[in-house]
Amino acid sequence: MLVAKQYRCTHSAACGCTKGHLSEDAIFLVFQHLKWNPRLIATLSCVCKWFSDISKQVLWKEFCRARAPKMMLDFQSSGTHSVDGNWKALAKLLIYCSGCNKGGPLNSSPIPGHFVYKTRFSRTSGKSFLIPQCRTDVLYVSDPCEHLDQGEDGDVGFFRGIFKSFSVSKVRKMLVDRGVKLHNTELCPFCKAKMWSMLQAKMVPKSAYSRLGAYEDCIDYYVCLNGHMLGICALLPLSDSEEASELE
Repeated sequence: MLVAKQYRCTHSAACGCTKGHLSEDAIFLVFQHLKWNPRLIATLSCVCKWFSDISKQVLWKEFCRARAPKMMLDFQSSGTHSVDGNWKALAKLLIYCSGCNKGGPLNSSPIPGHFVYKTRFSRTSGKSFLIPQCRTDVLYVSDPCEHLDQGEDGDVGFFRGIFKSFSVSKVRKMLVDRGVKLHNTELCPFCKAKMWSMLQAKMVPKSAYSRLGAYEDCIDYYVCLNGHMLGICALLPLSDSEEASELE
């Protein structure tokens, strides 16, 4: 049995599913056949609380395992079967570029968020975003999602990532020890938790600029209380970014 069995919806007496549900095992097999389609999981979770619970506890977890199997194995290598935040938030991080609002990070012009077909997350790349004192932490970071020709902002890149076991990471300890304040208005687009600015904390290493191919004075990234990372940068022209990568 995958979750505690409930035969009646606890969401509302007006729900059309009050006469009972398919078993959770049947739902698991259906979505396995559907290859853990995120759009269908999101639709199912809106039906009622019982479907929402099974989506959060089982379906989004299996989606994450299918989408990023090596990363999920690494996260669970310590013996835990959950991640900081929740599986739904991690699933959204894997497939959604959040864009930015006007007045957000770097005061960039508003760029709408969008879903992405495929993104590569790299533990090796994550090292480039950690200062030397924190290089033993495990951070997975995506390649930048490029939004080209954004007027005065030029070429803008968005990147996102997630820490393994953020609650016991050196990055979190350093942020707390330094008394870095959480941002007043910015919330994590994946889990709605408050965020720290790594630029404000003076914890953005030069290796991050090289890894992204970005201008040094135009990069910032935030880390939320659950270890999700969200960043924005102004990208160098292609020829310049290639030279920066070679220097790294």
